[in-house]
Amino acid sequence: MKHPTIRDIPGGITAAKAIRASGVFCGIKKAKLDLALVVSDRPATVAGVTTVNRVKAAPVLLCERQLKAGRFSAAVANSGNANACTGPQGARDAEAMRDRLARLIGRPASEVFVASTGVIGRRLPISKVLTGIPEAFRVLSPKGGKASAQAIMTTDTYPKEAAVSFELEGKRVVIGGMAKGSGMIAPNLATMLCFVGTDAAVPAALLRRTLRPAVRHTFNAITVDGCMSTNDTVLLFANGGAGAPPLRAGTSNLAVFEEALHRVLSGLARLIAKDGEGATKLIRVAVRGSRTANDARLAATAVANSPLVKTAFFGEDCNWGRIMAALGGSGVRFDPAHVDILLDGIAVVRRGIGLGEEKERRAGVRMRRPEFTLTIDLHGGGGEAAILTSDLSEEYVRINAGYRS
Repeated sequence: MKHPTIRDIPGGITAAKAIRASGVFCGIKKAKLDLALVVSDRPATVAGVTTVNRVKAAPVLLCERQLKAGRFSAAVANSGNANACTGPQGARDAEAMRDRLARLIGRPASEVFVASTGVIGRRLPISKVLTGIPEAFRVLSPKGGKASAQAIMTTDTYPKEAAVSFELEGKRVVIGGMAKGSGMIAPNLATMLCFVGTDAAVPAALLRRTLRPAVRHTFNAITVDGCMSTNDTVLLFANGGAGAPPLRAGTSNLAVFEEALHRVLSGLARLIAKDGEGATKLIRVAVRGSRTANDARLAATAVANSPLVKTAFFGEDCNWGRIMAALGGSGVRFDPAHVDILLDGIAVVRRGIGLGEEKERRAGVRMRRPEFTLTIDLHGGGGEAAILTSDLSEEYVRINAGYRS
């Protein structure tokens, strides 16, 4: 049940109290913002989730070490260069970014986090970045959220922000965030960075327990091309600036916070899927009737990641045979003779058999919409799951063929 006090509000990472941000151009990219700072003016707790790729960028490894302490003061993020597969020098460059910002804000280096996104395998132009950090520090502002969201973009076509407010013990509490992501998007995070700040007071251990399931049902439930990245990072920090009592496990206050956090992450995840490279459509692939929820998730992901299905989405062709084939290759056990397939409520398959060209034509008309839902019922149990995906167009190939040029 939705909590009545949770409301969408304008803004992003700086919507909560005691948070400032900025975005500047430091010279990594060509005349576009490419360096972002986020600073909490109050010491904060922090939790994070990073890529499960075995190849991890230098800033990801640094974040993972520092997350254990659970303390946050600031983050610095660059776009245009991933600082991945850059060896010991890459690690030193990430630490240099951290140390430069730590000195400027007068906080321990262990409380400053680093993130990077962009081309893999090229050394970061560290002198440009270290020159840009003081410039970004000078323009930090409670109104700097939009610029910081723009500065972490790569092939994104627009900045991604979300924020909500709600009440706890008579105090107005806010959660706000920003994210980037457009290509190399798959469950188990994506080619994405996400920073979320709240003025609630939350112990670090509780923040961790809250963040992981929220990520599972949002950022780990989207896909654009099924490709996993080396740099994915989600950071959630809480600075207590709202003045509400600290959250405790098992309370109604925590339940409200969890719902609000899910709303912010869900909004950001949806923006990422919708902005998939070259995408013209956003599709919700919902599977029900599987033996388990995990089976449903596997089946939905197989369909959502299938290039043949995604090109059919782009072509507005209800080629349900491709959907059946993707299901069959998912590794999930089900009886093909029990499968129903519906597109925006129009049944095109019943018990594994197509219902004819007229139904396919009607479904094809629905596929002209910018958003629609594909529902698959396996009629084999109570498991269900949904994945957001995009179509696959010629533009995706063009973008990625020339990504380094």
